[in-house]
Amino acid sequence: MSARKIIIDTDPGQDDAVAILLALASPEEIEVLGITAVAGNVPLPLTARNARIVCELARRRDVPVFAGCAAPLKRPLVTAEHVHGKTGLDGPVLPEPAMPLQDAHAVDFIVDTVRGLPEGEVTLCPLGPLTNVAMALRKAPDIAGRLREIVLMGGAYFEVGNITPAAEFNIYVDPEAAEIVFRSGVPLTAMPLDVTHKALVTRPRNEAFRALGTPVGVAVAEMTDFFERFDREKYGSAGAPLHDPCVTAFLIRPELFSGRHINVEIETQSDLTRGMTVADWWGVTDRAPNATFMGDVDADGFFALLTERLARL
Repeated sequence: MSARKIIIDTDPGQDDAVAILLALASPEEIEVLGITAVAGNVPLPLTARNARIVCELARRRDVPVFAGCAAPLKRPLVTAEHVHGKTGLDGPVLPEPAMPLQDAHAVDFIVDTVRGLPEGEVTLCPLGPLTNVAMALRKAPDIAGRLREIVLMGGAYFEVGNITPAAEFNIYVDPEAAEIVFRSGVPLTAMPLDVTHKALVTRPRNEAFRALGTPVGVAVAEMTDFFERFDREKYGSAGAPLHDPCVTAFLIRPELFSGRHINVEIETQSDLTRGMTVADWWGVTDRAPNATFMGDVDADGFFALLTERLARL
């Protein structure tokens, strides 16, 4: 089978960086058409910088990187330096990128790419707030019928929130954008906290990255060393959850994941539950299913894949 053509929409973030590296290390299954940056974990100038740093770490300066939306559709930007550090990629010391940002806006790149390829060719892979994707769907509604799928990291059902008691960060930052995406009619697969919190970078798993002895392996180990301090303190967990790489791992080995096709609505009105993904896991409403929400992952298989692929870079 030919490689799946994807656009990665991202707000790097250490776990975003690992997701990008996994995609770039897997050309048999994934062809990265471009990377679009959005404000989220840190402001847009840093996410656009970080995306290029990751491409250069993987020695892939050929992958075009585009800057997108600097703020959510209707709300002030909320960022997560308390998790990712002031740069978003705190941990390893990596050089400033030499490769340039592309001149085009990320939203225009998404629209033009989806329109320029045959119907059903492009998969969007959002790893951060859904602002760029929603803007593309709003600007060019026709692309909804041309996309193969959207595979995203975001939301929660049993785990509920990580930025508020009710909401996961990516959805919380721009719930109006999430509502547009979840109501778009595009086939949608989501990796919520319920599955990503099972993909924990334990100490042995992180040492396996470090033992690769490559710049990529060491950098990933240092990223997760930094990233895990927050999660260990907050959750008392055995390591940091690698949220975003679940998206790219699913594209490579979908059999590692299991979930349900259910209805998911986004709360945009309530101050108390803003950004909540109201997931009808048990089918108690008559609302039509609009997303496949993943619920479980073979964590050992996930980390075996990740380690094997990172060793290629």
